[in-house]
Amino acid sequence: MKFPGVGAERVARAILAAGPATAVELAERLGSSPTVVRRHLDSLVDEELVVAGERRPYGPNPARGRGRPARVFALTDKGRNVFDAAYDDVAVGALRYLRVHGGDTAVRGFAQQRAAEMVSRYAPAVVSQHGPVTRLAALAGVLTADGYAATAGEAEAGPQLCQHHCPVSHVAAEFPEICEAETQAFEDLLGTHVLRLATIGRGDGICTTLVPSLMNRRTPA
Repeated sequence: MKFPGVGAERVARAILAAGPATAVELAERLGSSPTVVRRHLDSLVDEELVVAGERRPYGPNPARGRGRPARVFALTDKGRNVFDAAYDDVAVGALRYLRVHGGDTAVRGFAQQRAAEMVSRYAPAVVSQHGPVTRLAALAGVLTADGYAATAGEAEAGPQLCQHHCPVSHVAAEFPEICEAETQAFEDLLGTHVLRLATIGRGDGICTTLVPSLMNRRTPA
């Protein structure tokens, strides 16, 4: 499966990198016109690579003005598949074999080992930061470098980490132990409790992790 043209792929990559957005927001990111972007979005929607809605799956929604609300465009699972690595089937097969011959304990052990390696790899960039706020931003940075297209910011629910892409989403869909261990890794790196609100692996639009301890540190309006 491929994108319907180079322009459509650029639009899809912009959604992948920064999450669901309106046509105007995408045009600003790409230095293009909303008309051109809407044409590419129409082709992506026709191919079921992108879906349009009135609200973002998570995070702040566009400001309401007069008239109809602006449509927000997000990648579908089919759209993410185009970006996903081809080793998914091999990884799923290996974990199925591990579960059959080693049981759930073996799968959890693998997931925990993967998470421990993540902590070891990210710690120099994240743990050296002072406080959970700067650590959260640093964590988003290293996750993005690893292909997770992560952002850190405020939403109605509170400060949160959003991963707009998951290179292992198809594996995590069958083996949620991957997400559970990853959540623990985030707690270890941030030095505070986190709450996983949504994951791409279970069909949500974005992997969303709330950091409750930061809710009381918001700047008053």
